[in-house]
Amino acid sequence: MIRAAKGGPFGWALDAYIGRKFRSTFRGLWVRGTLPTGDVGRLVYLNHSNWWDGFMLHQLSRAASWDAYCLMEEENLRRYRFLARIGAFSIRRKDAVSSVASLRYAKELLRRPRAALYVFPEGEHRPFGVLPLQLERGVELLARVSKAECVPIGVRYAFFEHERPDVLLEVGTPHPPGPLALFQDGLEAVVKRVAAATSLEGFTRKVSGARGVAERWDAARGLAP
Repeated sequence: MIRAAKGGPFGWALDAYIGRKFRSTFRGLWVRGTLPTGDVGRLVYLNHSNWWDGFMLHQLSRAASWDAYCLMEEENLRRYRFLARIGAFSIRRKDAVSSVASLRYAKELLRRPRAALYVFPEGEHRPFGVLPLQLERGVELLARVSKAECVPIGVRYAFFEHERPDVLLEVGTPHPPGPLALFQDGLEAVVKRVAAATSLEGFTRKVSGARGVAERWDAARGLAP
């Protein structure tokens, strides 16, 4: 198992790079719903539809003041080992011994103050909005082992009337560990709600990004809202 190795000069440089890259690509990160606060550790589970998900989670963690970690398939983490510097650790899903070690490590991480462990229970990228979601049982087992509060978040990358895309997050109601159907219902509910959004009304911007040409032009003419 590859453990998370956050911090150090390379980790700090990676933090700065990801922040710049995200803010230069998107108009902003927008949240609807309440991001949990407090020192309790939490298991955050999300749909996985985009290459940018890892960068988005990095920015979400900073906005929410969470000490964040992310479970990642070991083959992929070996390929991109530097991601351990921002909290990724590995699991080999088809190796029972490795899986047990990863679950124990996850439980240990979730004891830390303000810890947030991100999990993509679909196990792979899937097109946004395709229902029903195909969840694997690992999220259920991880929740039972850790006894952590569980928080569903729906993620959508959306173009509205602007040049650059916005990242929309729909935060669901926290719940205790339970059967897989509970996670299925929780995640599908937030995905449906964020898919139905036709504007940014009701969302709060947590991270500001880059403005497009039209926005810069309006600002120069004193027409910016």
